[in-house]
Amino acid sequence: MAWLAALGLAAWILSRLPFTSLLQTVTDLQPLQWLSWITLNLIVISLLAGRWLVLTLAMALPCRFLQLLRVRQAGQVISFVTPGPQFGGEPLQVYWLWQRYAVPGHAAFLAVGLDRVYELWINFAVLLLAVLTLLTSRSVTFVDWHIIAFVLLGLILLMGLFGWYLLRKPLHIRYWIKRLTSRWKNHKRLRRLDTHWSQLNDLLRKVATTQRPALGLALGLSLLAWVGMIAEFWLLLSFVDVPLDLATFVFLFTVVRLAFLLPLPGGVGSVEAGLFWAFQALALPLPAAAGLILLMRLRDVVILLAGAAALPGLRSPLPSAAATES
Repeated sequence: MAWLAALGLAAWILSRLPFTSLLQTVTDLQPLQWLSWITLNLIVISLLAGRWLVLTLAMALPCRFLQLLRVRQAGQVISFVTPGPQFGGEPLQVYWLWQRYAVPGHAAFLAVGLDRVYELWINFAVLLLAVLTLLTSRSVTFVDWHIIAFVLLGLILLMGLFGWYLLRKPLHIRYWIKRLTSRWKNHKRLRRLDTHWSQLNDLLRKVATTQRPALGLALGLSLLAWVGMIAEFWLLLSFVDVPLDLATFVFLFTVVRLAFLLPLPGGVGSVEAGLFWAFQALALPLPAAAGLILLMRLRDVVILLAGAAALPGLRSPLPSAAATES
C-alpha cells in the first residue's frame, strides 16, 4: 500500500511538470559536469563507509573498508524499498556482519546501531541548523519554521537522553528487557538474551570511555559527508540553471531532506511533491524542478543498482573469518 501511495503521488506530481525537455537536461551535461557529479557522490559514499570503519575499529572488529561498503550499500537497497523514512535494511546488515564476516551478534548489532545513531543525529542537527537559518530569512516567511525547529530540537534531545540513559542506567533497561521477554524465556533464541545484552552494554561503555578520539573522528567524517551532500545538491541546482541565493538554496535543501523523512519508501512521491510545491512557492521555473527530480532519481537508481549488485555476494560466509575482501 505504501508503494502504491508513493508511486501514485509521484505520478500525479510528474504529470503536472513540463517534461518535454527532460532528456535535454541529461544530454546537455558536459563531461566535466558528469565527472564532478560522479566524483562528489563517490566521495560522500566513501566518507560514510569510512565513518563506519572507524566505529568498527574502535570496537576491535575484524572488518575491512570494502566489506563495510558492500554491506552498507546492500542495506540501502532494502531501506529504499521498505516503507518508512530510510530504515529497513539494518537487521540484514547485522545478519551479514554476523553470518558472512564472523562478527559476534552483540557487536554486529552495536556496530549498525552506532552508525545509524550518528546518521540520524547529524541529519537532525544539519536540518535544525538549516531551519534556524530560514528563521532569520525574510524571503521564506510562508512556513512556520518555529514548529519544525522545535520538533527537530526535541528529537535531538530525545536521542541524547536515550544515549545517556543507556550508558548510565543499563540495569534498568536490562530489567525491562527481561520483563518484556519473560514469557519466552525458555525459547532457544532468547535464552541467552540477557548475556547478549550484558556483552553489548559492556562493549558500548568500553567504546564510550576509551575510544573518544575515534568517536570524534567519526563525527568529523559525518560532517564532511554532509558538506559533500550539500555541495552535490548545489551542483544539481546549477545543472538545471536555478537562480540561487542562500535563502533559496537552504529552503530547497530543507524541503528535500524533510521529504525523505516522511513514511514513504525512498521518499518517492514526497520529494517530488515537496520540490513541486517549493518551486511554485518561490516562483521558480517548473522545467528546472522537473530536471532536478530527474537527476536526483537517476543518482538514486545508479546507487541502488550498485547496492543490488552487492547482494548476491553476501549470501554465504567467507571461507575464513580472516579472508581478505576481493
